[in-house]
Amino acid sequence: MELVRFDTQLMQNAEISGVEYQQGELAGYKVREYLLEKWGRKCAYCHACNQRKGSQTATEFGHPNIQKQAKQPLKDAAAVNATRWALWRRMDNLGLPLEVGTGGRTKFNRVKQDYPKAHWIDAACVGESGEQVCINPNHAPLHIKATGHQSRQMCRVDKYGFPRTSPKQGRVHFGFQTGDMVKAMVTKGVKRGMYIGRVSVRASGFFNITTPTGTIQGINYRYCTSIHKSDGYLYEKGEALSSATTRVAVYPRQVQ
Repeated sequence: MELVRFDTQLMQNAEISGVEYQQGELAGYKVREYLLEKWGRKCAYCHACNQRKGSQTATEFGHPNIQKQAKQPLKDAAAVNATRWALWRRMDNLGLPLEVGTGGRTKFNRVKQDYPKAHWIDAACVGESGEQVCINPNHAPLHIKATGHQSRQMCRVDKYGFPRTSPKQGRVHFGFQTGDMVKAMVTKGVKRGMYIGRVSVRASGFFNITTPTGTIQGINYRYCTSIHKSDGYLYEKGEALSSATTRVAVYPRQVQ
């Protein structure tokens, strides 16, 4: 587990010092890493460098929108600071082996082993055991995103708040519900072929299937086979390490 605490004082006021600052422990690397993540690890102005701007403010440099973004509240940093030890205690109570490390050590381990920057690679490089990690170049992360279960609205409303659609109907039709992952083998007609994707069900029995290349409409439910039932999450396979770098170090610890 990476125990990270962001120094919000220094982020908000770069000139803070002395007793006012109380020798905050995270000035330097972790603040820099936070800002790199906040701006997508790119220059906020030209996405390449920051040299032309110099010491001008964002507004003076002609980017008032960035000045506005820079002044946004640090709610995410505050959330991490408030929950990091509570999360550690919860995990420690499980009785499983638990190792902690700082964000600085994670980056040191990753850079030393010549791995590219990616959240899933950082996760493998956390702590003391992250000093020697073998990542198969064919490994690809599984991205999981919470999508929820449809909408809480019983029906759609107009700008005055009056209903403009009929109330929600049953979510399950012919054994399928919107959000299920299905494989459709269409054996005849102009839509003949195999389609794998997320389904949108219809009471008529003709479904829409969203695949990585687009949405196929009007697929009869008889052609569909369930792969994964909707559970409120979106699953996508990420980029393999081999496509991000051609240099892979080999070390004794194997990442599963």
